[in-house]
Amino acid sequence: MRYAPVTLALAGLLLTTPARAEVDWSRVDAVMDREAAVIGAVHKYPLPRGDLHVTLDEVDIRPALALTGWIAFEQIGAQAMMMGDLVLTEAETQPVLRSLLADGVGVTGLHNHLLRAAPATVYMHVSGFGDPVVLARAIREALAETKTPFGVPVKAASEPPQPGFDAAELDAILGAKGKSGGGVIQFSIPRPDEARIAGMAAPPAMGMAITLNFQPTGNGKAAVAGDFVVLGRETAPLLKTLQSNGVAVTALHNHMVSDEPRLFFVHVFAQDDALKLARSLRAGLDVIGSDQSAIPPAPAPAHARSWK
Repeated sequence: MRYAPVTLALAGLLLTTPARAEVDWSRVDAVMDREAAVIGAVHKYPLPRGDLHVTLDEVDIRPALALTGWIAFEQIGAQAMMMGDLVLTEAETQPVLRSLLADGVGVTGLHNHLLRAAPATVYMHVSGFGDPVVLARAIREALAETKTPFGVPVKAASEPPQPGFDAAELDAILGAKGKSGGGVIQFSIPRPDEARIAGMAAPPAMGMAITLNFQPTGNGKAAVAGDFVVLGRETAPLLKTLQSNGVAVTALHNHMVSDEPRLFFVHVFAQDDALKLARSLRAGLDVIGSDQSAIPPAPAPAHARSWK
């Protein structure tokens, strides 16, 4: 069965303000086969790929570090805006893409977040606007083309990490409170400004927040994966800062196609002493919204060839 949600690119043109009727979120929960995490007005469904065994630089990547997709809904009028990120294997990518497009779901990004991982994983960003139950059914139909686990509890919150370092010091360095789950300490840090998608405000829980995850690897060390959400003018200073602090940039790309202002996502991965990594990431956070982000690029060297 095929559905007809509205893409976010059209939602801004079609959206009116009908009398608000509260969505029956239990129906969406039933389709997604799990309860949502409710963050303000956002209902967010985690989609951990617990079926995958992915390694990177001899680290067994936990789902909570870099292998958990998600779908989030925010009610607008009598309908809902949906955004999400699906974690897929390479073989799953084309069947999922065909299913989503057939159901009218917008696909706004397809790319890597990790490098050198085995097996390779790809990340598909999706969006839509309409009846959240219809949108959820379209996502479930697409994920039927994968081995994404359904019908089993999402256990991320039940497994606290054993860090081997002072997790409270991570909080102090990063200026945010980490959340433990799935053997990982996760940080979600909002940007200092508001993002809009097709003219509609998009809260941090809809994928607009900077995400930094720490997976303890023993002896006070950790593997870190995550992404910074930046404006174009912040991109070059951030890349330089991360590289000079020993944090590898693994991807630079967009997640949306109708965002205002235009946002870029800088994905990172590193392994080192956990507190050292936190200080390196703090240096990256300090670039965002700072005067450094307004520094123009250096002029080309005098000997550089001029191509015509």
